[in-house]
Amino acid sequence: MKKYALLFLLLTSLTTFAQNVYKITYIRSSNGTTIENQDPILVFSNEKESIITTESIMETKATFPYEQSWVTGNQQFQIANLDAKRIIVTRDTTSIPKQNFELINEKRKILGYVCKKAKTIVNSNTIEVWYTNDLNVKGSPTILGQKLGLVLEVVRNGNFVIAASKVEKTSLFPSFDLNKENTKPVNTLTYKDLLWKSRFITIPVFKDEIINFSDASKSNDSILRFANGTIILRKIKFPEIKKGSQIFVDLTEQSNGDAYDRTGSVFMIPMNKKKSFLEGLQNGAKTLPFFENGNGKMYQGVVATENYSPLVELMRFFTPFGIKQYNYLQLKDKTWEEQVNYRQDVSELTSLINNQEVYIGTFIGNYDKGGHKVSVNITIHTEENGVAKSSTILPLFNTTNVMEMAGQEYGTMFNSDKGLTVTFTLEKDLKKARLRYITTGHGGWENGDEFLPKKNTIFLDSKEAFHITPWREDCGSYRLYNPASGNFANGLSSSDYSRSNWCPGMVTNPIYIDLGELKAGTHTIQVKIPQGAPEGGSFSAWNVSGVLIGE
Repeated sequence: MKKYALLFLLLTSLTTFAQNVYKITYIRSSNGTTIENQDPILVFSNEKESIITTESIMETKATFPYEQSWVTGNQQFQIANLDAKRIIVTRDTTSIPKQNFELINEKRKILGYVCKKAKTIVNSNTIEVWYTNDLNVKGSPTILGQKLGLVLEVVRNGNFVIAASKVEKTSLFPSFDLNKENTKPVNTLTYKDLLWKSRFITIPVFKDEIINFSDASKSNDSILRFANGTIILRKIKFPEIKKGSQIFVDLTEQSNGDAYDRTGSVFMIPMNKKKSFLEGLQNGAKTLPFFENGNGKMYQGVVATENYSPLVELMRFFTPFGIKQYNYLQLKDKTWEEQVNYRQDVSELTSLINNQEVYIGTFIGNYDKGGHKVSVNITIHTEENGVAKSSTILPLFNTTNVMEMAGQEYGTMFNSDKGLTVTFTLEKDLKKARLRYITTGHGGWENGDEFLPKKNTIFLDSKEAFHITPWREDCGSYRLYNPASGNFANGLSSSDYSRSNWCPGMVTNPIYIDLGELKAGTHTIQVKIPQGAPEGGSFSAWNVSGVLIGE
């Protein structure tokens, strides 16, 4: 606490008025063009110290979060207003003394002052600063060059420039009142973390929840559990999301006992029609609408109907072989990872959650009592010049049988020439129509579709619109996530093998299929895959999901 008391003493010692104070205004430009609608940087400097702030802060028009810096001697104090109620401050005593500049024998005049040139390298970026000693004060629009003199121009990599546009003499010197209860001194790492997290909205969905297979798995007031614990579900209230925002799903996973690679899915339950997947979770898969294609099986809840929308898949992920739980299985020169971090951009689906209360769920197919431990967050990042995302979203199909452990049929409908077919009706023309398509093949033996490339063909109104052979050849890149993966006589591990668009320990990205302009009326989308035949008790299946997006 002594260092924090000293920090406050130093900060609150700033005076409001000082002699020989200069106010310097800086403007940023890129590739020779002034950046539009920018907030000018302001630096106040006297013989002993300098303050870095902005014009909007001085005019009390700044949006949160915002930062200011105070440099005195070899110390820099960073002050961040995270919101109207929280201010954090930290002291850095190392950055300024560690700066090493190459002094260049060049001079030029900037705003009438003779400036010298110095150069340094920061994180592989070449930084050139032009500074003057004419005014007998020191300062800079960044932390760089504070001890050289008054920096009037900073050039990064020859194309990004922060240049002084005005130098004025003033009697005003900013001060900070850090005796308020809402001001908290923190260490530098905590400061950076809190400041970074304040720049976006984080919506916690699940925290260290167990997804396992056990009759003992029970729901509580906030987390609903289904299919013997292999599905967790929670209702989430989303705020109003600004136009053009970027939205991400973050998931971390560790084995809590299960040693195998498993299919996982983060999904949303549409509630826009008379029936929903929630009814199937509550009352059984047989209560969901069936899809049939003549192969003798009935597939529950996989395609859209007039009165039902299938699950919208936010993220398809695959667990590795036993990460964390089985890290004791040592191999020479292998240091296993402690957890998998999955991250998926789902900005295209904004209109489904914008200012809505929706059910978000996570599924991992497994038969292990310990199962897997997961945490899920959704983050919302505002873009200053963001472009509005597609406004129309129509869930069409999802054959990922998240109720696998409660009797939902596997996606084996592709053993018929009819494949998967869904019919939908548009009330208005749909412009820039795209199908957000996720596909992975399964059947984990030598001739199973997991290990054989298979062509996926998409038909729109009986005409081929797109085809792809989904395949991943980089699975060996994820070896350090797979401590329990089997090692074979040929020197390969199971997790090394190429697969039908997935690897143990990775996310499967959506494929966006352009469909052009769709006229109002009824349309049909058909998915065909040459699914392999069963062998003994083994069979192949395909998890495919599709959402129609447009304007």
